[in-house]
Amino acid sequence: MSLELRKDCKWALVIPTSMGVRITPANGQPVHSSDTFFMHVTSAESNVGSISSYLGLPVKILTNFVKGSPISQMIKSNLLSRNMAFEGKEVEQGGPWGYRHQFNIADSGYGLRGPRVHNDRAGEVGRLLNVKDFDLDRIFGEEGAQIVHMSGLIAALSPETGEFCLELARIAKKYGTRISFDLNYRASFWKDREKELREIFTEIASVADILIGNEEDFQLCLGIEGPEAGGKDITAKIENFKAMIARVKKTFPNATVFANTLREVLNANVHLWGAIMLVGDNWHVVEPREIRVLDRIGGGDGFVGGTLYAILKGWEPEKWIQFGWASGALATTFLTDYAQPQDEEQIWSIWHGNARVKR
Repeated sequence: MSLELRKDCKWALVIPTSMGVRITPANGQPVHSSDTFFMHVTSAESNVGSISSYLGLPVKILTNFVKGSPISQMIKSNLLSRNMAFEGKEVEQGGPWGYRHQFNIADSGYGLRGPRVHNDRAGEVGRLLNVKDFDLDRIFGEEGAQIVHMSGLIAALSPETGEFCLELARIAKKYGTRISFDLNYRASFWKDREKELREIFTEIASVADILIGNEEDFQLCLGIEGPEAGGKDITAKIENFKAMIARVKKTFPNATVFANTLREVLNANVHLWGAIMLVGDNWHVVEPREIRVLDRIGGGDGFVGGTLYAILKGWEPEKWIQFGWASGALATTFLTDYAQPQDEEQIWSIWHGNARVKR
């Protein structure tokens, strides 16, 4: 079973997001004891788009920028270097206490010392994303998009972004664009907003074609009963996850693809990485395999990005999960939150476990 995509589109992917930067200590050191940091552009949603953009598919980012900000200019230059188009409102900073792009302050961890992440989102310009600032009929109607990918991080960022994502889902449905929704639950975003956000997430999920999450996401965002405890037997765990996804499918029958990553952390640099996917009535499973991790942030985004790329290429569903798994594994080998694949072969070599030198 395949997922039929709209033809004759300018964009393979259209992605709403709030762009920011991440600062990371050098050499795997913790934040509090470091004085040298690497700064790079990031957002969960643009991380997803990088697999397709580096491999030659047209990707468009919808976001906001702080007018005249050097961080804003850095973000624009970075998106262009990743082969991504973008558009968004230029928002006046409004003085030193006004708007800015988010800062993500995170170390990579090392060995038995796990990574720690501190999000500094005060005054985040992406919280102002509004349908009135974009010509959605042009983007989805005249230009056309095969898939719009949305994340629960953006849907829950503010009441404005929640409405923005709802309208994107509605207009995508109107023009025949497929909808990908990665639930991405964050407790701090949902505090005191459970009823409001449950309604928004439920409406988006009800029209989504591709639903991605984990046991916590499906439970807390959509009210789906999570998997039963499976002990340490991986087969039992996978069967319990399958039962949970079956409940998701029953509640949201419009979706064709349901995906769930599986991760067991042995230490910060060694993970067991797997995934399960339901396409129509057919299950596809990658039992967790050991991967080496340079920096774990963005691994899940890489999985989503690889899966969407495989769907856009029109491959058989069995390859969707394989390419997604390998793209996620690739992302954990980069210091940036997004993978930068050189070509498809590089990703397929990871899937096949071939780390030999290529001359």
